[in-house]
Amino acid sequence: RMSRRVQQLRDHDVNPCLAETDASRKCMDENNYNKDMCAAYFLNYRNCRKFWHGIMMQRKRNGVKPEMPSAEERRKMLESMG
Repeated sequence: RMSRRVQQLRDHDVNPCLAETDASRKCMDENNYNKDMCAAYFLNYRNCRKFWHGIMMQRKRNGVKPEMPSAEERRKMLESMG
């Protein structure tokens, strides 16, 4: 049984970088935990976290709740950006 924290991190509404997390973990599994082979996946994850952290902080400053947009809101935001 997953802990509450793990369940949250597996929730698309809570974790905007779930796909990047899974991709980097899969790369590590497939490459015998050779980090050099997965550098691009780690960079994608870092960029994702940095991007959504910035959005979250902006919403927090503006008093927008919830601070992290839902998965559907994020999808629409990304589509509008091209």
